[in-house]
Amino acid sequence: MLMVEADGNYLEPFWVNDFDIYSGESYSVVFRTDQNPANNYWISVGVRGREPRTPQALAILHYQTTTASKLPTLAPPETPLWNDYARSKSFSNKIRALSGSPTPPRINHRRIFLLNTQNRIDGYTKWAINNVSLTLPPTPYLGAIKHGFSNAFDQKSPPDTYLNTYDITKPPSNPNSTYGNGIYMLKFNTTIDVILQNANALNANVSEIHPWHLHGHDFWMLGYGEGKFSKKDIGKFNLKTPPLRNTAVIFPYGWTALRFVTDNPGVWAFHCHIEPHLHMGMGVVFAEGVHLVGNIPNEALSCGLTGKILMSKPHN
Repeated sequence: MLMVEADGNYLEPFWVNDFDIYSGESYSVVFRTDQNPANNYWISVGVRGREPRTPQALAILHYQTTTASKLPTLAPPETPLWNDYARSKSFSNKIRALSGSPTPPRINHRRIFLLNTQNRIDGYTKWAINNVSLTLPPTPYLGAIKHGFSNAFDQKSPPDTYLNTYDITKPPSNPNSTYGNGIYMLKFNTTIDVILQNANALNANVSEIHPWHLHGHDFWMLGYGEGKFSKKDIGKFNLKTPPLRNTAVIFPYGWTALRFVTDNPGVWAFHCHIEPHLHMGMGVVFAEGVHLVGNIPNEALSCGLTGKILMSKPHN
């Protein structure tokens, strides 16, 4: 298969026999139907990043010159081991933007470090970012900001970083966390770097892959690294051919760096695309240029304090 596109953006084409695709990602591939048309062929799909509890999934690549019910003569291809992270990293590092694609600004205006940890709150297992487990408020952020409802959510910004002494290789020494619904207020038309830092979960020797998805933007994937991010890693950033994506993974005990421009007025979620993890708190919210947003549909304001405004208006 020839990889040609990721998340709606062209890639420098490269050949693969298999590839990783995580929740929230999309790819386009090209292949030639040049095999014996008297046969059909297996397609195998396996679980990546989590130990599978089911057999690999199968589909049939069907040539119209034979019947769709004809089973392939060869055994299905074996999918890679779920925890073959070296293979996953090798694939991810091959992804480059097509020559002539937009390149990122050379200078960033703000760098936000997001430490991804598993924690406990009131006896429940939660995920937290910089020790804050996201809970969404009843009032939509966009409406709350536009209408000046300062009591609709925590006006204090979440932390831009975490304690440098945190040991990402071990379970948290203090597993407790707190809920929060504050958001990152970003200046409009500025360049933001985000460093996603993975860590050990509650159980020893456990760190999982997480696909992080950004709403409202594409970002440049600047690179991946092992262990805890440090200043020397900035020199490893790919600023010449970074692919534009909207979803990127963080690997176990590693970091992922991305860069985007705040050029889309609104309030945007950035979160793990494994949906239960989002509901367990693994996410943050960015706001930018909200004063430039025009009329907001009533359907987007029908909850919380903004919903009460709509209910109090006279109906025709």
